[in-house]
Amino acid sequence: MSGEPHVPSYYTATANPSPEHPVFEGETRADVCVVGAGYTGLTTALELSQRGFKVIVLEAARVGWGASGRNGGQICTGYSASMSGVEKWVGADDALALWRLAEEAKAIIRDRVRRHGIACDLKPGYLYAAPKRRDLEDLRRQQAHLSEDYGYAEARIVEHDEIAAMLETKLYRGGLVDDGGGHLHPLNYCLGLADAALAAGVTIFEGSKVVRVETGARPCVHTARGRVDCDFVALCGNAYLGDLVPSIRARIMPVATYMSATSPMEPERARRLIRDDVAVADTNFVLNYFRLSADHRLLFGGRVSYTAVPPPNLKAAMRRSMLKVYPQLGDVALDYAWGGNVAITVERTPHLGRASENVYFAHGFSGQGVALTGIAGRCLAEAIAGQAERFDLFSRLPHSIFPGGMLMRTPILALAMLWFRLRDLI
Repeated sequence: MSGEPHVPSYYTATANPSPEHPVFEGETRADVCVVGAGYTGLTTALELSQRGFKVIVLEAARVGWGASGRNGGQICTGYSASMSGVEKWVGADDALALWRLAEEAKAIIRDRVRRHGIACDLKPGYLYAAPKRRDLEDLRRQQAHLSEDYGYAEARIVEHDEIAAMLETKLYRGGLVDDGGGHLHPLNYCLGLADAALAAGVTIFEGSKVVRVETGARPCVHTARGRVDCDFVALCGNAYLGDLVPSIRARIMPVATYMSATSPMEPERARRLIRDDVAVADTNFVLNYFRLSADHRLLFGGRVSYTAVPPPNLKAAMRRSMLKVYPQLGDVALDYAWGGNVAITVERTPHLGRASENVYFAHGFSGQGVALTGIAGRCLAEAIAGQAERFDLFSRLPHSIFPGGMLMRTPILALAMLWFRLRDLI
C-alpha cells in the first residue's frame, strides 16, 4: 500500500473500488503541483487539467484520507458565518458576490456527480433544528434576510408540530428546512473526484508527504524521495498542512470532530427517525448533526475537541450523545465511531490567499467544506490560469490570528468552547 490507510469508519467499509497511486520518487516538472488529494486539491487539479495545465498531486497518505473522507457528508448553504457578518466585513455588494459563489459551490457537486457518474448517494434536503425558542427566532431572522436580500426561496421555517412530524424526537422547538442543501457519502465523492481528475490527465501520488516548499519565480516542492519543479503550487492540505508554511498556520486551527454509525435498521424504522431523509443539524454552538445512510443506518456526528484528544471511549461517548436525541435507539448497536480534524478560522469563513507570488492556498472551511471546497478549488484554478477576480474576492475576507500564539491558542479555545457548551445548556 502506497500511503497510510484510511481510518476504520463506515465510509471506509463502504468505499467504492479505487486504484492505489504510486509513491513519488525522483525529479520531474509540472505546470502546477497540488499538495493534498482531498476535495480542494482534486477540484483544483481537475479544473486546471481541463484548462490544459500539466498537474501533479502529492498526497501524504491516501486520496480522501483527511477530512474529505471522514466528515458528516452534509451539504450546507452559505458559510458558517452569517451573511450579515459577511456584509459587515466586505460590504453588501461583495457579500452578494460571495453568496453567489456559495450557491455555485452546491451546483458544482451536482454537476460533478452527474457528469462523472460518481456513485456517492447524493440526496437533497437539509434541516436546521432549534432546541430553544431563541434559536428558532434566530433562524426566522436568517430566513427572512436570505429571502429579502439574497432572493433565496429554498428555505422555510417549520414550527413545533411540523418538526415533530419530521423527526422522531421531542428535542426541538422548530427549525428551518433548506431544500437547497443535501448530503452524500463523502469518501466516495472524493474517490470519484480523483477518478475524474485522472481521466482529465492529472497524475496523483500517494504516500508522498511534502516536507518543504521553495518559493520564487519557479517554485520547487520536495518530498522525502524527490522534487517537483513547477510554475505554481496549490496548498490544499487544510487541517493537515502542519508547519509546511508557517506564515499561514496562525490563521487556522485544526479541530477534532467525531462521527458514528449505527448498525442497519429496518427501512421503516430508519425513516421514522428522519421522515424526509434529509441531513439534520441542530443550532447549538457544539452541535449534533445526523442523517440516514443508504443502508438505513443513522450516521451521527457531534462533539468537538480543540486539543485533538478523543474521548477515552469514543463509541460510548457518541452513543450517549445520540441517545439524547433518539432515546428509542437504546437497542441499536453502534458499529463504527471515528474522528478527524477540520480547520476553522476565527471568522468562520474560508481562508484563501497567496503565500508568495506563485504559491496559493485554500483552507479553513470551518465545517462547510463539503460544498465550499469545490468553489475554492475552482477559484484557485482560475487565479493560476490568470483570472483572479473571484479568488481575490475570497481573499478580501478578513482572517484574524488566533489569540494566544502557537502555545496558548489551544487552551484558550478549549475554555471558550466550555463557555459556549454551558450557554447551549441554558
